[in-house]
Amino acid sequence: MHGKSTERMRKVGPYGVETLPQVLVDAPAAQPDCRGALVERARLQWHRTDGGDPAALAEEFLAAHGLALHDLTRPAPTHPTTGACGAALYLSAAAGAQLAGAPPEAPDPTPALPDLAVVVYDHGAARTPPPGPPTPWWLGEWTESWTPRQHADAVDAVRAAIGRGDVYQTNLVGHAAARYTGNPLPALSRLGALPGARYGGVLTGDGWAIGCASPETLVEVTGGQLTTRPIKGTRPATAAGRAELLASAKERAEHIMIVDLERNDLARIARTGTVRVDDLFAVRRWCDLWQAESTIRATVADGLGLADLLRATCPGGSVTGAPKLAALTQIGALEPVGRGASMGALGWVAPGRIDLGLTIRTAAADGDRMHTWAGGGITWDSDPAAEVAEAAAKTAPIRATLAGR
Repeated sequence: MHGKSTERMRKVGPYGVETLPQVLVDAPAAQPDCRGALVERARLQWHRTDGGDPAALAEEFLAAHGLALHDLTRPAPTHPTTGACGAALYLSAAAGAQLAGAPPEAPDPTPALPDLAVVVYDHGAARTPPPGPPTPWWLGEWTESWTPRQHADAVDAVRAAIGRGDVYQTNLVGHAAARYTGNPLPALSRLGALPGARYGGVLTGDGWAIGCASPETLVEVTGGQLTTRPIKGTRPATAAGRAELLASAKERAEHIMIVDLERNDLARIARTGTVRVDDLFAVRRWCDLWQAESTIRATVADGLGLADLLRATCPGGSVTGAPKLAALTQIGALEPVGRGASMGALGWVAPGRIDLGLTIRTAAADGDRMHTWAGGGITWDSDPAAEVAEAAAKTAPIRATLAGR
């Protein structure tokens, strides 16, 4: 970070493990009645270059700090008033792809960010920094990692792969970065407060911060039930846009492919015969967009732990495509830069309750740049120009909010 912003970003100790209490910024999906009364006890940060299995590391670290998540069929304990309350968990898309056995993606535009962060919180009186004069905030022009023509060419490449039978659908994601000066945390907090941000919040570390406005549930586990809510299909939030989304054969086909993929992902970790679709292609609003969302549920298989849950669900099918491994291979070949903080998992984990959002509608700050990502699912019926426009529509409210407009 430059200037005063360095002092305002969170600091962690050597090797990514923090044991000194810190103030919780606003962990996505934390217990509503606990927000504002949580103090950091310990954290683990891991990069892919460190080696090892991030899913196993997360489960082991949580167990070592009083949060046993090796058997998610256990009844939810009484919510503790002392000791560990729960933990924020972040897993990058690249780490999820590693868990899925995919080849490495393109170089990460945000190498300061870890690929795994687990932050354990106790209850306590949160300490806040002394008030001071606000730091002037400036956000520069966005520089895209690919041009509209390159994006459209990638759409055509996916369509050609579909024609060969290599994939049924691939999700393509673009990245942009902008220089900034000042403290990025208020901007990221504004992002987390956007309407419909089910996983709104901020997670920070040494020289990095992630702001999330995601409406999409990657996986939720509570009361012995698994839930995922994939979102595929987007239109402007107008009456005409809603009618167009409901009538689009292309959007419905794209959506159904991902519902089937998510059903298969849950079936790997569910009790046999319990996977069901409770809500199919429901149209809901996020900011100025209509989105199609389905709800898939299942009963947790006996002995399922957090590590196997992450291996089965990460990265989320709605941001990969189908079949998942083939789509990930194509993503690695077509996208010019890595997905960084986007298209991963971020949320809250505790005994009896796991609630992880998919990091769409997400931004990240490193030392001097703000980063955003946006994309969409490509099928045989995709129109390249329309896909480029859809990605722009998704990122527009993010960029406006970060700029303070």
